[in-house]
Amino acid sequence: MLDRLDGMVAFVAVCDGPGFAAAARRLHLSPSVVTRRVAALEERMGVRLLQRTTRSIMLTEAGARFLERARRILAEVEEAELSAQDERTHPRGKLAVSAPLLFGRMHVAPLLSRFLATFAEVSAELMLTDRLVNLVEEGVDVAIRIGSLADSSLIATKLGQTRRVLAAAPAYLAAKGGMPEHPRELARYDIISFDALLPDTEWVFIGAGDDEIRVRIKPRLTTNNGDVAIGHALSGGGITAAFCYQVDQAFRSGALVEVLPAFAPPPVPIQAVFPTSRLLSSKVKAFLTLAKEAASSWRFLDHFAGKADA
Repeated sequence: MLDRLDGMVAFVAVCDGPGFAAAARRLHLSPSVVTRRVAALEERMGVRLLQRTTRSIMLTEAGARFLERARRILAEVEEAELSAQDERTHPRGKLAVSAPLLFGRMHVAPLLSRFLATFAEVSAELMLTDRLVNLVEEGVDVAIRIGSLADSSLIATKLGQTRRVLAAAPAYLAAKGGMPEHPRELARYDIISFDALLPDTEWVFIGAGDDEIRVRIKPRLTTNNGDVAIGHALSGGGITAAFCYQVDQAFRSGALVEVLPAFAPPPVPIQAVFPTSRLLSSKVKAFLTLAKEAASSWRFLDHFAGKADA
């Protein structure tokens, strides 16, 4: 296809020249290259486009018809290139974003509203799901992900951090004889498992000296929805694992309390990920810029319930 376009450009330039020498100067090519490109175009089409003599170059009947179409095709190619270049410098088109259900509802949705209010020529699609989305296969431009990045083919921009906590209702803990003092004691408590957060049957804790403590759990309730897990904990159903942003308000109101805070694992990053950093569209760049600005106000993601920043 590129050879055809090169031949078409050379042919139109010769017609506009007039002649091969003038066309070569305009295209910054040698006359022999222009001649070869036009000859290759004629050979591929199986028809003579230009009638050459020692003194003049004239269009054949087929050449005259082809010239009109060639001009139109090249104009459309140029228009397409300019449109694509403009999209790289001016946000437009549809932006597809994916985010975890609760975090997306709390923070990404308002962010996207600000983005659409700022850039009038952009439309957006927000996919809220706790499953891991394949960006390329599902046509997602940017995904907000919490945790370490497993897919090395993706590029990540860190927005902030959060950490996993265990949470339970005070009344439930009182009925069970109080707060557990060590992860091994969880066996006597009812466990609510949010399998999108911790899909394994083991929960990992960090003990003294950064030693890893693994505890096998037997959930009384397993769900793929964080709201359901937290709601059951609020009703006194047991202990659940959550990210701190998910239970921040419940901790502040006292409806839930943190369980085993001394054994909590280290923070995990909140990241915006995208397939590649090469030739990012302006709409993606603009969204990432706005996301970084918004993340500066997500202070409660690093702490909660009055705890100081780490």
